[in-house]
Amino acid sequence: QVQLVESGGGLVQAGGSLRLSCAASGRTFSTNAMGWFRQAPGKEREFVATISWNGGSTSYADSVKGRFTISRDNAKNTVFLQMNSLKPEDTAVYYCAVSLLPGTVLRGTAYQYWGQGTQVTVSS
Repeated sequence: QVQLVESGGGLVQAGGSLRLSCAASGRTFSTNAMGWFRQAPGKEREFVATISWNGGSTSYADSVKGRFTISRDNAKNTVFLQMNSLKPEDTAVYYCAVSLLPGTVLRGTAYQYWGQGTQVTVSS
């Protein structure tokens, strides 16, 4: 059974940093794109970042470009999201996801496996 478990969320002041991790189990995802999405209260889920199967290609939402960095460790079946210069508008539940496609994937509908989410709250 595939499981994705996010960790690293929490409460941080504006301008601070957090590093999210997502550990996958149940199968190896070294040939799959992985991504991060978020959902704020009252809003739809939105794309944050994606990384290709070997880490050679990444893509970011304009709202986080230059502040967030996605990376992965295929040996540990884990994807990370380093979040710097956090803003109150980054407050949301963050979800990691795995696609069956190898390249960067921005569409949420192209992801087959999802974690349960981790809360990130940025205070002003």
